[in-house]
Amino acid sequence: MALKTRLASMVSRDARLKHAITLIESGEDAVQGFALLGQLATQGSVEAQYRTGKAYLEGWGTPPSLEDGTRWMRKAAEAGHVQARLMLGTLYLMGFPEGFDENRPAILTDNRPLKRVPDFHQAAHWSRLAAEAGQPDAQALLGYVLTNGPEGVQDRAEARDWYEKASAAGSAQGHLGLGMALHSSPQSPEDLARGTERLEKAAEAGLATAFYFLAWINEQGIGQAPDLGAAARYFEKAAERGIVQAQTRFALYLMQGKGVARRLDRAETWLRRAAMGGDAEAAALLGDLHVRGEDMAPNYLEAATWYQIAAELGHGAAARGLGLLYLTGTGVQPDPDEAAKWFRISAECGDRIADADLGNLALTGVGSEQDRAAMQQRFLRAAENGDLVGAFNLGVCYAEGVGTERDDTRAAYWMQRAADGVVNAQYWLGRMYLEGRGVPEDHARAVEWLEKASQARMAEAMTLLAQICVSGRAPGGNDHPRALALYIQAGEQGAVEAMFSAGAMLGGGHDVQADRREAQRWFRLAAERGHGLGQLMLGRYLKRGLAGEVNPVEARVWLERAQAQGVTEATAELAKLERRLGGRG
Repeated sequence: MALKTRLASMVSRDARLKHAITLIESGEDAVQGFALLGQLATQGSVEAQYRTGKAYLEGWGTPPSLEDGTRWMRKAAEAGHVQARLMLGTLYLMGFPEGFDENRPAILTDNRPLKRVPDFHQAAHWSRLAAEAGQPDAQALLGYVLTNGPEGVQDRAEARDWYEKASAAGSAQGHLGLGMALHSSPQSPEDLARGTERLEKAAEAGLATAFYFLAWINEQGIGQAPDLGAAARYFEKAAERGIVQAQTRFALYLMQGKGVARRLDRAETWLRRAAMGGDAEAAALLGDLHVRGEDMAPNYLEAATWYQIAAELGHGAAARGLGLLYLTGTGVQPDPDEAAKWFRISAECGDRIADADLGNLALTGVGSEQDRAAMQQRFLRAAENGDLVGAFNLGVCYAEGVGTERDDTRAAYWMQRAADGVVNAQYWLGRMYLEGRGVPEDHARAVEWLEKASQARMAEAMTLLAQICVSGRAPGGNDHPRALALYIQAGEQGAVEAMFSAGAMLGGGHDVQADRREAQRWFRLAAERGHGLGQLMLGRYLKRGLAGEVNPVEARVWLERAQAQGVTEATAELAKLERRLGGRG
């Protein structure tokens, strides 16, 4: 009789558990379902304890409570519940807020976000218990912990073994982890192809990170030929799933017409989403987009807004852009003091690629001679106190005679003092050695300093170094392939002169393989940014069909723009075009 009673009780308890789960999952009466779960959990039902913990964590039928959810999840995990162990491992990996105590009820706060500190040791412990029980997602989680944990926890070889097991069991996270492991530490040429295949499996399950990594693989041609069309599609899918960096990257593809049709309106939409998601680069690009105008009228007030957002997120170049707007009164009221503030912030952000410093303000001639002399003295005091940016700015003052007499020797001295930490100073030293200003003319030293600035991706340095490589003034003579690579790198950063020069080299007559279609693309980029010779060359290409495209109507537009800028050759080209068209408009 006692056995029958126990069996009946078990059947009744299982039925109540099933009913409670149905009430919660169907939404029929989540509150009643949660109450039933609580009763069963208190009576010792391990499944009910897990479900109660999950309900607290998700807010199903009860207000959410991390403390109560963790406490019930731990009870189930300690009783051997595999899913509870996986969940507990995940909670430890996410980290608990400082001062968290699962045995103490949550206290209402002012809702300020609390810092979470991951506990990789506990995450490894609980995920390992679930992984050893054969739970595929726990195996993938353990692989992640062993890959990213601190010393004493990290074991990439074991991580790969767990990823293998999770992937073999069909876990999407296992596919993702294994794909990334095979790409990060390939042990054979086959590993890259297999890693890509695993990432594709993860992408089929809709994992955003898988789409993002596949985009980079296709863009960079890792283990396969580059495929910009596929890269664009993967970036778009990752962007749609909320990966902010993918939103910015896909916007760049749309802006450049790379792997996808050029659409500035769509690019702006994605940049806005990324910027609102906290991506400083996206906000800076929006500022650039509204400054240039391109397919729309420039909106300098909008540009200032986005530059400020980017600058406050730590983007040095955007801070400089905002400073320039205040300096020139473009879109905002002119304010030299505000300009100086943003130039200073730009320098503090480490932006040494553009001239983002107070020296720019001095060079503009803003204020009286007395003001510029006072500024030069402030730079002198900063430089003498060891401030590298101050030393650079002081060097600029001596080089240009701002607030003091021009003195190339002193300029070179202060540039030398700043060069170890300020990329701009490296660029200036390169120029000074090239021209013999304040130092003996020395092309080898010039190249040495310009190389340093170029390695920091300073567009002006890359452009000048490329010119030296073309002219043969570098040690060892000319180096046209190196020059082309430098022009392209500088052009990709927006250096208009480099865009034109890249087109000129690709157009033929240099020691690099000619590619007129690519040359026309670079001429167009330069022309769209107002480069007179770029407009001339684009007009010529379109008039003569040098890249396979003949468009005399558009050719006339660009030639007329070049002519308006005083490019005399454009006049002759327009005359020839008119004769060909028979004077038609």
